[in-house]
Amino acid sequence: MGKKRNILFFIILLLLTNAITFGITNVLTLKFDDKVIIPAVEYEQLYTTYQNYSKVSYVENIIKENYLKDVDDEVLLEGQLKGLLQSLEDPYSQYLTSDEYQSLTEQTSGTYGGIGVIVTPGDDNYITVVSPIEDTPGERAGLKTGDKIIKVDGKDYSAENMDAAVKVMKGEPNTKVTLTIMRTDSEGNSETMDIEIVREIIRIVTVKSNILDDKIGYIKITSFDGITYEDFKADLNELEKRNIEGLIIDLRNNPGGLLDVCKDIADELLGEGDIVYTETKDGNREYLRSDEDMIDIPLVILVNEGSASASEILAGAIRDHNRGVLIGTTTFGKGVVQRIIPFDDGSGIKLTISEYFTPNGINIHGIGIEPDIVVELPDDVDVIGVDNIDGDLQLQKAIDVIKSQI
Repeated sequence: MGKKRNILFFIILLLLTNAITFGITNVLTLKFDDKVIIPAVEYEQLYTTYQNYSKVSYVENIIKENYLKDVDDEVLLEGQLKGLLQSLEDPYSQYLTSDEYQSLTEQTSGTYGGIGVIVTPGDDNYITVVSPIEDTPGERAGLKTGDKIIKVDGKDYSAENMDAAVKVMKGEPNTKVTLTIMRTDSEGNSETMDIEIVREIIRIVTVKSNILDDKIGYIKITSFDGITYEDFKADLNELEKRNIEGLIIDLRNNPGGLLDVCKDIADELLGEGDIVYTETKDGNREYLRSDEDMIDIPLVILVNEGSASASEILAGAIRDHNRGVLIGTTTFGKGVVQRIIPFDDGSGIKLTISEYFTPNGINIHGIGIEPDIVVELPDDVDVIGVDNIDGDLQLQKAIDVIKSQI
């Protein structure tokens, strides 16, 4: 059967080639074994595909025969695949080599060797820091949200080859890597600096909790990974046993993560209703909903410019349901959803397939969510959270708001 298909393919190519010679137009209908295999209306599409494939092969042969250096066939193929995704001009859609796909899997599983920083390809073609992960070498070295990584170990990198840069930043524990970053202050002045960082085994603890002022629960979520919901639920149960009367959830510098994990956490905080819905280019919608069970105490959500994606979904749902108060600064503004599609050889693609909307139908992509109460942090405050309540004006405000409601 396979041989018959191959013969059929070459017959089609031959007929298409002959079509040029005889000036055949879209009135052509091709048959094989008395069956119509190319309806007339599809002829032009098929011929265009044939032309484009021939053009790619032609350029590839020119490269192999004339390029100054030897060319690896696999590298050429991966370049073509990367180019397909890059042509979409969407920083979130990427072809992933097997190494890059493995790296992505490690990131969502929570353990890898590296510096502990979440990056994204920026619209300005710079590798942009979304946020350093709490208590990792990247945070301790002083990396900040919005930093642009322009070199790694002295080699230039851009958003187009971000995955290669990430691969270099990862590595064996106790080894060093130097990042050259560009940082812009609030007045628009930029400076470039080198930051040397010692790699560690990054074991991401995504949930931490505390009791504040004896009756206010505090849960910090640093990302939405595979085990985040289980940790969140365990910490929430423990806080409830201690009879908390209000709850602060800190999503600052949380770059997002898994949508289903975000949904499960939102379900603990909201009554019955929509959490978020996604919409494809064809207008197909998918709704994620919560049930009626919820923790019914005053709630504050802390956000900042490092709160992205799933963090914004949770914050947007809380806001639209009037379930709590958002405090901090405007969020990152990532309102599109990607699907990871793996291939048998270990590679895969990450493709933007839909955009998401808050329950009130708001898409925040490129805009972000403005908090109900805007509180800026002083420039000299590098540590936020329970370790620096005196300097963390946003957390102070959250405590005041909770106290006013209990």
